[in-house]
Amino acid sequence: MIEWQWSGFAHLTAAELYEMLALRQQVFVLEQACLYPDIDGLDPGAHHLLGWRTLDGRRELAATLRCLAPGAKYEEMSLGRVVTSPSTRGTGLGRELVAQGIACAQRLHPGHAIRIGAQAHLEAFYGSFGFVTVSAPYDEDGIMHIDMVRPASII
Repeated sequence: MIEWQWSGFAHLTAAELYEMLALRQQVFVLEQACLYPDIDGLDPGAHHLLGWRTLDGRRELAATLRCLAPGAKYEEMSLGRVVTSPSTRGTGLGRELVAQGIACAQRLHPGHAIRIGAQAHLEAFYGSFGFVTVSAPYDEDGIMHIDMVRPASII
């Protein structure tokens, strides 16, 4: 069972922030062997969705993403830094994370489209949530990406 927590940056505890940055580093930097500035200055203005699970009596971060307001990065609001822990892959947690993220984002910024910069191999995954590809593939830090937008009219 996942306990979902939606927090503004200022409301994250030091331990929660540490766990979030550690998971992002583990996956985006180490697992994907991608050297890039994960701490990009956008986290303080974002809302963060954290998915916690308890395993052997210990609470651990299983998934996280961030939501940026319209105009913070793109004209639309955006979801990014979407990540699940390696030990939860194949369980459907990624689908649950994105669905929770979309629902929370719509509550925070109703009536706005959502833009993502998705890894190109995840195009069909995000497409299943109503995201439509709006760019040609491009290389971002050695990984092919595409921009995708989910129109505000999708419920």
